[in-house]
Amino acid sequence: MYTARVSAKGWIVIPKDLREKYGIGAGERIQIVEYGEILALVPVPENPAQALYGLLRDGPSLTANLLRERAKERAREDGADD
Repeated sequence: MYTARVSAKGWIVIPKDLREKYGIGAGERIQIVEYGEILALVPVPENPAQALYGLLRDGPSLTANLLRERAKERAREDGADD
């Protein structure tokens, strides 16, 4: 666990090992997110779309799920015509 002191200007120093671990360098943007009583520092990627690429690749196929659901709907619609 790390502790930082806030300067008179409101600055804090992120420890070097955390900056290296999360790729935070001089001039990088950090988002400050409030979760109730908790403040979280979140690095802002240079290209947000690129950063999200492949995020869901290990999960279930959303396309396959959509096609399955659409087939069920089609079957129900075809059955309703009788």
